[in-house]
Amino acid sequence: MDVDLRASAAGFAVALVVLAAILAVVGVGRVVDALGRADPAVLVGVVVVATLWLSAWGLSLRTVLGVLGAHIAAPVSIAVFAAATFANNVTPFGQAGGEPVSALLISRATDTEYESSLAAIASVDSLNFIPSILLASAGIAYFSTEIAFGSRLRVAALAIGLLALALPVAGFFGWRYRYEVERVAIRAVTPFIRAIARLVPGRSPPQKSAIRSRVEGFFHAIERVTGDRRGLTLALGFSTLGWLCLAGSLWLSLFSLGQTVSFAVVLVVVPVGAIAGITPLPGGLGGVEAVLIALLVALGVPGGVAAGAVVVHRTATYWLPTVVGGGVAGIIGSNG
Repeated sequence: MDVDLRASAAGFAVALVVLAAILAVVGVGRVVDALGRADPAVLVGVVVVATLWLSAWGLSLRTVLGVLGAHIAAPVSIAVFAAATFANNVTPFGQAGGEPVSALLISRATDTEYESSLAAIASVDSLNFIPSILLASAGIAYFSTEIAFGSRLRVAALAIGLLALALPVAGFFGWRYRYEVERVAIRAVTPFIRAIARLVPGRSPPQKSAIRSRVEGFFHAIERVTGDRRGLTLALGFSTLGWLCLAGSLWLSLFSLGQTVSFAVVLVVVPVGAIAGITPLPGGLGGVEAVLIALLVALGVPGGVAAGAVVVHRTATYWLPTVVGGGVAGIIGSNG
């Protein structure tokens, strides 16, 4: 399992600078005061709900792997998804950067082919976009009848609207022209893979036919997933449950600091914050926090409370899975 440690270290250094800047703008004293009022019992609830989120998405991964013929126990799938979450959280560009490493972890843990594992985690990550956009759209629709949109909310609504339009269009054309996409992918990755292989001592570059077979296997696995309606429905159900738990984690984080908001607030804020995960920082660290705090403040939450709640929420949904998933990834890597 190869992770560029220098790139990850540099990414974390930049993310910590961003976090420090956020705290400086909000006011460190205000954040500390807010955290000092946290209700311990509610904080335990935050951890429980965050664990339910990780479990729901782990079961979504188990469902997709089952469609591909890899049947694993639920606890194993949750542990493997925690390891995949660790990979996403320590590599730049979030899921986009972590998927190759996640696929390797899944392949080793479930004894499946790498291309099938990559198709599984790519399918889960793609499916997760659907309920997030639907839930955020419902929240935006609610707000449109209750409050006047400020500039930040207008930007959030525009982002959600563009995604709601772009996702089905991209999905339609991607599926309709999937064989053309497959041929383009083969032509694009073949020279790159062969060039990388030449840099590895003692390894000869793979034949073009072998690379073509691997890429075709990946697209065939995607076809199997998209062709199983029952599996897709079940995976989407687990994904939706996971998003509701993520939103619940932020709601409880605010509640633990004495701030009660409409659940529609977190239904909008959490998916929009997740979009910041594509920033070139490990797991979107820094960018996600900035977006969450900005939106909460735009919706009337005091700055210190917003920042404190985001600290609690991200501790449960970023740092805890990273630590636990890192341990699981280490076990999988040592057994590989």
